[in-house]
Amino acid sequence: MKQIFYPANERGTNDIGWLKAKFSFSFGHYYDPEKVHFGALRVLNDDIIAGGQGFGRHPHDNMEIITIPLSGALEHKDSMGNTGVITAGEVQVMSAGTGIEHSEYNHSQTEPANTLQIWLFPKERDIAPRYDQKSFTSVLKPNWLTTLISPVKSDDTLWINQDATFLMGDFEPQKQINYEIKTPGNGVYIFVIEGSIKINGQSLNKRDALGVYDISSITIDTEAKSRLLIMDVPML
Repeated sequence: MKQIFYPANERGTNDIGWLKAKFSFSFGHYYDPEKVHFGALRVLNDDIIAGGQGFGRHPHDNMEIITIPLSGALEHKDSMGNTGVITAGEVQVMSAGTGIEHSEYNHSQTEPANTLQIWLFPKERDIAPRYDQKSFTSVLKPNWLTTLISPVKSDDTLWINQDATFLMGDFEPQKQINYEIKTPGNGVYIFVIEGSIKINGQSLNKRDALGVYDISSITIDTEAKSRLLIMDVPML
């Protein structure tokens, strides 16, 4: 087993007033040659967007883009004609493929929104652009990992153009989670949204992460009430 620890306090930062962002990997002006990507996982941005503010219309291509609101809501518009609002408890996926333009704004004029924006390298390039979103509020339950995103098309999850699986769960203290890698050869990136856990002797607290690969399974022990996001991704 090989592992890489990503401390929360070593993430890149960007504060431009209306946007306060933390970058787990190199992004924009922030560049760290040791933190460019973890396998297919290219971007993990922890954004706090002020009320009434957001990202104006801009292009993407050949990237799988996932948005997970942690609090608040975002308004989405894109060049395919999709419009809508995504709230905490929902997940949005977008295959940029041959090219797409979109904008995202805080739906509230007064309250901040905290979102995770995640990019993955695609499995197939130049596919037709695609957008989808889904609510998971009715299926998330305590002490259980719920699959949000899967490489297999299903009514229960969102599909992604990559052999990647995303899972989320809320756990009480002193719980043990045994997780088996979904796709042989994949690694797993465990991101602590809230709480405190331990993996293979490594302690992780809020917004810390651990990338683990060359394994078939891992054991996670919770030390406090915790919310976890597990990203099972190809190592490329």
